[in-house]
Amino acid sequence: MTNALELKAKIRQVTGKTAHKLAPEGLVPAVVYGPKIDTVSLAVDRREFEHLMHSAAVGSSLIDLDIEGGGKPLDVIIKEVKRDALKGTVQHVDFWAVDMGHPLQTAVPITFVGSAEGERSGGVVMHSLRELKVEARPKDLPEHIEVDVSPLEVGDSMTVSELVAPRGVTLLDEPDTVIASVTPPTVEAEVPLAEVETGEVPEVGKETAGTGE
Repeated sequence: MTNALELKAKIRQVTGKTAHKLAPEGLVPAVVYGPKIDTVSLAVDRREFEHLMHSAAVGSSLIDLDIEGGGKPLDVIIKEVKRDALKGTVQHVDFWAVDMGHPLQTAVPITFVGSAEGERSGGVVMHSLRELKVEARPKDLPEHIEVDVSPLEVGDSMTVSELVAPRGVTLLDEPDTVIASVTPPTVEAEVPLAEVETGEVPEVGKETAGTGE
């Protein structure tokens, strides 16, 4: 069985601080490692990787990593992506070569669906978690887990214990961990009548010193 996502790579001869020399060639330095293979330094095409990231999720999407001259593609997940803090460009990628016969622990992104009932009365939905820690065999890993917030009223919250995990998946977060909640609507403070009559408006965020008299 092949995975839905594929990526080509080649063995990287340039390592360490000289990896920036790959940039003019349109390549990104990477590394792959796992329980059954030695660490291998790689280079992947920047455009191909960026295109892959439109469909792949870090930590949960299975990918066929086809290493030039390496024979059969490796089953991997993206373990980490390092980006430039200012430009947002990919600087380095870590791949984890999974053992398809054994479970692994990773983080799966949450996809929130539905419109909370509490929003109709002015409530605001707060997302406390963006991903869930899970354990599953690689073939059972979901690319994301849907959380339906539709039933939540103002003041309600949803915890991990209320979720039904996909088949073959064990949720590892504490059961009482809040995933989402609906907070009451914000009430605007009333302007004192004296200020309305005089037309004076208080300056927000500025402290004034009193005379003490």
